[in-house]
Amino acid sequence: MKHNILIMLALVSAVAAAAGPKEDELGIPLPAFPKAENLIEFYVSAATRNHFFIDSPNLSVGADGVVRYVLVVKTAGGATNTSFEGIDCRSDEYRLYATGHSDGSWARARLSVWRPIENESVNGDHAALSRDYFCPEGLPIADAAAGRAALRTGTSPVGPE
Repeated sequence: MKHNILIMLALVSAVAAAAGPKEDELGIPLPAFPKAENLIEFYVSAATRNHFFIDSPNLSVGADGVVRYVLVVKTAGGATNTSFEGIDCRSDEYRLYATGHSDGSWARARLSVWRPIENESVNGDHAALSRDYFCPEGLPIADAAAGRAALRTGTSPVGPE
């Protein structure tokens, strides 16, 4: 019995270490809720009918190299999904920090862990953001202005110098 408990403690410890923050991510404040006039639409794929947007004022690049942003997805059926997320360009992973409610409030994600970015044919928003806008050559954009410019022009920015 003690052996099983030790094994379970080791597994929980390993999972917690793998899901641990890159800097002090647990203390990251939630952003202001997005406003329609600040949304920049970006292209994901011809395979989706959804529309994808980044909230311009809430795009940032942390000292830890993580690109953080508010994503708004307007589905073909009329629903709107809002989330506060981050992309680690060096490891090609993304993380959900919080989801938005229709009343303009945030709920922190119950399970906020780094997940691999997969190039899905439908709703491949994380892959598009990483590949086409926020992570030129696998490195984070130099600053939020570079990300906003890439989103507005639809062209990949030059990597940080």
